Amino acid sequence: MKSTPRFRGPSLILLAVAHIVVFAAGIVASVALRHGASFVTPFSPVEKILDFLTQNSQAVRVGNFFLFGSAVPLGLFAVTMVSRLRYMGVRAAGTNIALFGGIAAAIALFLSGIAGWILSVPDVIGSAAVVKAIDYFNFLCGGVFYAVGFGLLAAGVSITSHFMKLVPRWLVVLGMIVAIAGELSWFSLIAYPANFFIPINRYLGFIWMILAAVFLTKGRRMAQAPPTVDAL
Repeated sequence: MKSTPRFRGPSLILLAVAHIVVFAAGIVASVALRHGASFVTPFSPVEKILDFLTQNSQAVRVGNFFLFGSAVPLGLFAVTMVSRLRYMGVRAAGTNIALFGGIAAAIALFLSGIAGWILSVPDVIGSAAVVKAIDYFNFLCGGVFYAVGFGLLAAGVSITSHFMKLVPRWLVVLGMIVAIAGELSWFSLIAYPANFFIPINRYLGFIWMILAAVFLTKGRRMAQAPPTVDAL
């Protein structure tokens, strides 16, 4: 009897854990190197931002070093997740939506990490206007840009997995909460309180990543998609 070929690719679980660990390492290192100094947002007075960057340049640099690095396992997770869904027989637009969202989220972290690293360069912080612009760019890429992209990743994976009955319903609900929070964060561009949705998307998203990786890794054999599954 002809054996079914096994899926060949990186471990989804290891990629999810790697992304979370590297991201968390950046937060821990940044807090430790600030020595108790309070973090400032781009909405703070420019004098306060300049003072923070001057006194905590190492913390800013190291934190964004890890942020940049966390984008690599996230991008690989998205690509591998979509590849695995297709291997399991999913033929739906949702896989392409998930791929688009995952790559967008990874690019957002790359850009945020690079912009944040630039803020640690002493020559840059000599110009208040430049610092303010870069700080906003860093904040938006690591916030709403990332959240919207990750929300699309969660939505694409969750809905297609639901149609194929690859994951339990409660995990689909969790994925859709992550997705909705990510898309609602878009409103933060016109109403600051909507930034509240960004940490919901990010930290619930970490839990969703691990659980989705575990459940989808269990399906080791190729599945045949029903003919009706050809939409999101």
